[in-house]
Amino acid sequence: MKLLVVILGIVALCSGTAIPPVPGDNSHYVDGESRYIWMPDGEGTPALVDLHEPVDEELLRTRNGANNAYWLFTRSNPNNPQVIVHGNANTIWASSYNGALPLKVIVHGWNNNGWSPMNPQITAAFLAVTNCNVIVVDWGALANQLYTTAAAGVPSVGQSLGNFIVWLRNTAGGAWNNVHLVGFSLGAHVVGNAGRTARGWPVRVTGLDPALPGWRGNSNALNNRDGVYVETIHTDGDLLGIKDPIGDANFYPNGGKNPQPGCWVSTCSHGRATELFAATVYHNHLVGRQCPNIWEAELSTCFGASFHMGNGDWNKRGSGIYHVFTGANWPF
Repeated sequence: MKLLVVILGIVALCSGTAIPPVPGDNSHYVDGESRYIWMPDGEGTPALVDLHEPVDEELLRTRNGANNAYWLFTRSNPNNPQVIVHGNANTIWASSYNGALPLKVIVHGWNNNGWSPMNPQITAAFLAVTNCNVIVVDWGALANQLYTTAAAGVPSVGQSLGNFIVWLRNTAGGAWNNVHLVGFSLGAHVVGNAGRTARGWPVRVTGLDPALPGWRGNSNALNNRDGVYVETIHTDGDLLGIKDPIGDANFYPNGGKNPQPGCWVSTCSHGRATELFAATVYHNHLVGRQCPNIWEAELSTCFGASFHMGNGDWNKRGSGIYHVFTGANWPF
């Protein structure tokens, strides 16, 4: 990691713009002030990101929500996706989609794609406990661009997803009271925009450590009006993830900040939210205690009412701030 910082510094010097020394653990980062931050690349390796990098507006004209791919998984095809094309009803009829079953939608984050580990992990969890339709959204054509450009394209990706779900329900049936949207990092803001586009009809929206850089105070960020019940799980607050309680129910495992138990790389805590969620879908075993405020959640000194974190129950309802103790290894 130190070698990578040195290399980046040399490259920047050669180009005329020096990168100041950047600690490898994000201990330097202050939202709204810092220019550089470490984020995980597609393989989970920390990559240094320039948050002042200009948005590629030209690229956004060709890589946006219109490029979303929608992969259907069911108990009939748990491992091999069936592609549903927005506007082409024949792709629905040729698939295993069943409008009478619940619909789960999963959206990845930056530098990921439809095959990134969180997608098969959460898909397998949903299908293990519920006979349902699972749609994995692959927006990798945009998500694998510079962070600033990918973040700028989130509203388009989310609006296209929202319109797709409306079309899917109108074309092939299904009730809104069993639609559950799940998004990680930038994907959390994608599902927020999708829920908003669908008039807040999705019965449940889950944001897994919603991305922070560029999103605090952003009108396009996930909020508690994007679904009937909006839940957030915060694992890297004030670094890669928003710390603010932006949902109806907001969970702070182990205080909601870096480092999470068992994480030895600075970027691990951010992705831990996806693993915790998948584990709760299988086991529904992580129980939070309500906190009077976010500071008590960080200090792990909460003794209020109990409320389960995560799980796949589309009838789940609740509100407030919750602290959760977890273990360091699966299933935590």
